[in-house]
Amino acid sequence: MWKSQIIVERIDRLPVASQQTEFVERKGVGHPDYIIDSACEAASRALSRYYKEKYGSVLHHNLDKGLLVGGSSRAWFGGGVVEEPIYILIAGRATIKVGEEEIPYNELIKEEVEKFIRDNFRFLKPDEHVIIDTKIRPGSIDLKTVVEYNEGIPLANDTSFGVGYAPLTSLEKIVYETERMINSKEFKSRIPESGEDCKVMGLRIGSKYYITVADSLIAHLTPDLDHYLSVKEDIRKEVESHAYKILSEEKDVEVNVQVNTADIPSKNSVYLTVTGTSAESGDDGNTGRGNRVNGLITPNRQMSLEATAGKNARSHVGKLYNLSARMIAERIYNEVPGLQEVYVRLLSQIGRPINRPLAISIQYIPGDNVDEKTLAYEAVEIAKEEIEKVVKLEELILSSKVTLF
Repeated sequence: MWKSQIIVERIDRLPVASQQTEFVERKGVGHPDYIIDSACEAASRALSRYYKEKYGSVLHHNLDKGLLVGGSSRAWFGGGVVEEPIYILIAGRATIKVGEEEIPYNELIKEEVEKFIRDNFRFLKPDEHVIIDTKIRPGSIDLKTVVEYNEGIPLANDTSFGVGYAPLTSLEKIVYETERMINSKEFKSRIPESGEDCKVMGLRIGSKYYITVADSLIAHLTPDLDHYLSVKEDIRKEVESHAYKILSEEKDVEVNVQVNTADIPSKNSVYLTVTGTSAESGDDGNTGRGNRVNGLITPNRQMSLEATAGKNARSHVGKLYNLSARMIAERIYNEVPGLQEVYVRLLSQIGRPINRPLAISIQYIPGDNVDEKTLAYEAVEIAKEEIEKVVKLEELILSSKVTLF
């Protein structure tokens, strides 16, 4: 009864790596948008585990409406104080009562969000610097029925699409890996003044790479302006060195790295924080405004605007299809020879089994002398195999074994 239309087509455009101009962005772990994405995902994860343990299945919920309201702080060389805490609000729909049993959703969510903060921040204290609140209401009866329908494959609880592509360009690798490097334990051990709120913006014009890093330095570890400027230079050198390593096989490239470009040293106006995130002093966050499912924001690429964070990992295709599309695209690129780029789009239809999308679109840019009939056949077979695995993504998501943003 349920059949997916699979469309394979060649697209005539320059691969992104061959285009003259490319922009790429990544918001790091301490960015307010990343924090609120993580809080919503933590809330979904906490409820999902509880539902499965108590009732054997993930029940209806959708917690992707989150808001982070920045606090107020004062930071100076050698110290600082948080005067007003960060406020995190997680809103959405969920199963909050089964029969006569009340689900302790507030306690579950608060505990999981606090765990995320403790695991990822050295100086942001959840019991001191953060207020965690929820506004969660019961879901509609029709959606509860769709999500909790247990006869076989889960049914899609939305009509939406997911997008994935492969491969990453050199700039995309630089931007992604730069943030991951700066927020690694190894980097923090070398440069402990570096805060967790690290945003990386990449620009490529031809073979020239411009990397802008915003990194919130820790005030109490930075005694004076000279120390601050020295740390900035250390960060710049490490980022530049790492970028050149990624570009080691490319010829005639040039890398320009700048750190905290809004600083005005002559006025002692620099990027210092007490806790390692700009959220402490007025910068706000909103779920879905951050990284896509591959960890990047890429205006040169096809993208979905779906917020993956907080969505039901059992049946919400806004989460599952973005992740699955990425996996399909990567496998096609890695296993089918002769491709320069591949894009995969999965379109759901509410009420259909999640392994039977309404449409699977595979678009590709071929290399020279490619047998496109064979290419199309192999791509379709991979897509068919991978879409059957979509039901297994729930466990990967709940165990945090896949990247969502």
